[in-house]
Amino acid sequence: MRNVNMSTKFNPNEVEAGMYKKWLKEGIFKPSGNQKAKPYSIVLPPPNVTGKLHLGHAWDTTLQDMLIRQKRMQGYDTLWLPGMDHAGIATQAKVEAKMRKKGISRYDLGRKKEIALIWKWKDHYAATIKKQWAKLGLSLDYSRERFTLDAGFKKAVRRVFVQLYKEGLIYRGKYIINWDPMARTALSDIEVTYHNDKGAFYHVKYPFADDTKFHGHNYIEIATTRPETMFGDTAVAVNPHDERYKNIVGKYVVVPLVGRKIPIVADQHADPKFGTGMVKITPAHDPNDFQVGKRHHLAQINTMNEDATMNANAGKYEGLTRFQARKAMVNDLKKENKIIKIVPIVHAVGHSSRTGVQVEARLSTQWFVRMKPLAKRAMENQKTSNRVDFVPKRFEHTFMQWMGNIHDWCISRQLWWGHRIPAWYNKKTGKVYVGEHAPKDPENWKQDPDVLDTWFSSALWPFVTMGWPDTNAHDYKRYFPTNTLVTGYDIIFFWVSRMIFQSLHFTGKRPFKHVLLHGLIRDEHGVKMSKSLGNGIDPMDVIKKYGADALRWFLSNGTTEGQDIKFSYKKMDSAWNFVNKIWNASRYVIMNLGDMKKPVLPPRDQMNLADRWILSRLNHVVNHITAQYDKFNFGEAGRCIYDFIWDDFCDWYIEMSKAVLTGDDAQAKKNTQNVLAYVLDQTLRLLQPVMPFVTEKIWLAMPHVGNALATAKYPVDHPEFNDPQAEKEMSRLIDLIKTVRNIRAEVNAKMSSSVNILIKTNDPTLKQVFKKNYDYIQRFCHPKEFKVGSDVQVPKLAMTSVMDNAQVSIPLSELVDMKAEVKRTKDQIDNFTHEVKRSEKMLANQGFVKNAPKKLVDNEKAKKAANLSKLNAAKKRLATINNSQK
Repeated sequence: MRNVNMSTKFNPNEVEAGMYKKWLKEGIFKPSGNQKAKPYSIVLPPPNVTGKLHLGHAWDTTLQDMLIRQKRMQGYDTLWLPGMDHAGIATQAKVEAKMRKKGISRYDLGRKKEIALIWKWKDHYAATIKKQWAKLGLSLDYSRERFTLDAGFKKAVRRVFVQLYKEGLIYRGKYIINWDPMARTALSDIEVTYHNDKGAFYHVKYPFADDTKFHGHNYIEIATTRPETMFGDTAVAVNPHDERYKNIVGKYVVVPLVGRKIPIVADQHADPKFGTGMVKITPAHDPNDFQVGKRHHLAQINTMNEDATMNANAGKYEGLTRFQARKAMVNDLKKENKIIKIVPIVHAVGHSSRTGVQVEARLSTQWFVRMKPLAKRAMENQKTSNRVDFVPKRFEHTFMQWMGNIHDWCISRQLWWGHRIPAWYNKKTGKVYVGEHAPKDPENWKQDPDVLDTWFSSALWPFVTMGWPDTNAHDYKRYFPTNTLVTGYDIIFFWVSRMIFQSLHFTGKRPFKHVLLHGLIRDEHGVKMSKSLGNGIDPMDVIKKYGADALRWFLSNGTTEGQDIKFSYKKMDSAWNFVNKIWNASRYVIMNLGDMKKPVLPPRDQMNLADRWILSRLNHVVNHITAQYDKFNFGEAGRCIYDFIWDDFCDWYIEMSKAVLTGDDAQAKKNTQNVLAYVLDQTLRLLQPVMPFVTEKIWLAMPHVGNALATAKYPVDHPEFNDPQAEKEMSRLIDLIKTVRNIRAEVNAKMSSSVNILIKTNDPTLKQVFKKNYDYIQRFCHPKEFKVGSDVQVPKLAMTSVMDNAQVSIPLSELVDMKAEVKRTKDQIDNFTHEVKRSEKMLANQGFVKNAPKKLVDNEKAKKAANLSKLNAAKKRLATINNSQK
C-alpha cells in the first residue's frame, strides 16, 4: 500500500496553509506570455475601500475565479486584473462618521488633513481586502493591480472630462438636483432610494391679493406635504384646460406667513384630477416646479442651507432644521386660521443611498453629462456584432429601458475625496477654463472645489486599467475588450451601463463581450443581509469554520442566472461533507496505487465493464460541464460533477474496484489502478476552478507530471471513451444491486447475509450481463443461489420487486427468522387492533365529535383508517406465513 501524507479527515486549515503563497511565488496567476494562445481577460469589479468584503463579494469573485482558472487550464493566455475603487462619497461618509463620534467635522480639519485621514483608511482596508482575496484563493495578477485614484486614472479621467467638455457633452448649469444634507453633496438619480414615510397633506389657505372671491371665499386651497418650502413659492399653477379655474388665471394670491404676492398661472404640469387641481410652484425645491418656473420666467428662491437648515429667506424660521421649521410653521398657520385640514398619508420619500438621510431637491450649479447622444449610441450598438451579451438575457431589456429614458447625469460632488474637476475660474473675470493641466498663470485662477461622481472614474475601469489613453499599451492591445464581466444585477444602472457608453465613446469598442449578472445573497429566511438587521455573515468566519473550498462550492453550486441565493449553515455543512467525501475517496485511491509513476490507461480490450463504464461516464461529464461553463450555468455544472463523484465514482466504481484490488489477477489490478488514478486526476482538474485548494493538495500527492494543478491541462472530449453498451450493462447491474438492497432494507435484513436470488425474465441480454459480471453480483448481493430465466419458480412467501424487464425475488425465509416473524406479526396485529378500537371508542363519543375541533376529529378518522389498513395487511401476512409452512 502506498504511503500517503494525507490526514484521515479533511482539515481545511492544513490543506490551505501556504498554498496561496506557493501559487504567487510560482507566478501562475500571471498571463502565460504565449502570444499564440488566445487571450481571455476579466477585470475585477473593484470593491469599495469602505470596509471589508462581504458574502456578495465572495460570490462575485468566486464565479470570476472559476472562469479564469478554467480558461487558464484550457490554454488561454489569461489575465484577471485586480483593483479597488476610492468610492468617493461612501468612503468619505465612513471616515466623517468616525470623526463625528470624536466631535470633529471636515471643516475643523480642512481639505488637506481630511484627505490624508481618508488615505490612511484606504490603506488599512485595502490591505484587509487583499488578505480576504488570498483567503478565497483568487488567482489575480497583483502586478497589474489598480486604484481609481492612482496616477494613471487621474490622467485618464482628466482626458475624458476635457474631451466630453469640448464635444459639448459636459456642461455646467443651474438645475434642481438631489441633495444629501448630511454629506452636503449632490447625488445622481440612481443614488436615491425611496422608502414609505409617514407624512401629511396640509391644506392651506392662500388669500387673494385683492377682493376676488372664489366659490364664496377670498382664498384658494393649496395642499402641500412640505410647508417649509412655502418661502420659495413663486406661483400657483392650474391646468389650462381646467374649466374650474379659467377665471382666476392671472390673479394674485398671498403666500401665508410670507406676505409675498404670487401669480396664478396656467400650466400643463397641474393635474386636474389630483387634489384640488391647484399646485404651488417652488422652482428652487422641485424638479417639475423648476421647469414650470422656466416656462413662466419665475424667480428661484432657495430657502435652505447646505445642511437643510432654513436660510435667511425663511425669515424668523432661519436656523431651524427643515422638520423643526415645518412643525413651527404649521402651528403658526393654525394660529392665523390658515389651515383648513391636515390629512395623514404614507408616501414614497427619497433617501440618500449613502447616508440614509432624506434627500432634498435643491437648486444648484453643477456639472452634467449630456446623456442622450451617449445613450443612443449604446442602444444602437446592441443591434451590431459588437453588442454586449447580457446573461440572463432579460437584463438587456432593463438596460435598454433605462438608456431610453435617461436624464442628464449630474457628475459633480461637493466632496473632498475623489477626482478634482479639471475646471478653473478666473479670479477677476470669472471665465471658465477646462483642461488636462492647470492654467499657466495659476495665481490668477481658482480650481473648482468639487470632485467627480465615483462612477465617472469607475465607468472607465475596463479600458483605463489596460493602459488607455495609451492605445499602444501592450495590455490594451492584447486584452481589451475584456471577455466577461461578473457583477450583481443591482448595479446595471450605476456601473454596467456607464462602462458600456463610455467605452464605446472613447475606444469604439464594447468593454466586455458578456456581462453575467447574479443576484443577491440573502439569509436562510430570504431576507437581504445587512448590518442593521444583524443577519450579515463575514465570509472569513465561514472560511475559518468550513474552508474556502466549501464556501466556494456552496456559492457556485447555488448559482442560477440572475437569481438570489439563500445562505444557511446547514447548506455549508453539506458543502463541507462533499469536500470531505472527495478527500476520503482520493486518499483511498492514492493509497492503492502502488508504485505507479504516472497513470497510463490500459487497452480497451483489457478493461472490465466497470472500467469502460466509468470512462464513458467521465467523458459525458467533461463535455457537459464544459458546455455549462460556456453558458455560465455554474449550478448545473456543479450538480453534474457532484452526481458523478458521489454516485458514479465513489458509490459504484471505487466500491467495484475493491474486488479487483484485493484479487489475485495482477494485470487486472494494475489496469484498475491506472483507471482509478486517471479518473481521479481528471476529476480533480474539473473541480480545480471551484475548489482550488483541496484539489491542488490531493493532486500533488498523486503520481503525475507537473508542478501545479492550476496550470495543468483541462479535461477534453475523448470520443473513444464513449461506450453506450457499457453504460447500459452497468445500469442493469446497478439496478439489480439496488433492488436486492431495497428488498433487504424493507425487512431489516442484514446486507451481508447470503440469500437465494431469483430473477424471472424473458430478456436474454439481461441473463448475459449478469453472467459476465457475476463477480460484482457476488460482492454486492451475496447470493447463496442465483437463478435467472423465464422458468424460474418463485415460492409463495417471497419478497419481490420489479426492475426493467425483470422480477427480482428473495424467499422470505432467506431474509428473516420465520418464528420471530410470526411473533412480530402477531404483536403488530394486537397493537393495530388496540389502536382501531381506541379510535372507534373516541368517534362513538358524540361529545367529542360535536365539540372537538374538526381538524382533531378528522385526524382521528384518518388514524383509524390507517391502522385498519395496517391491521388487514398484517392478518394477510400472517395467513400467508402459516399457509407456506403447511
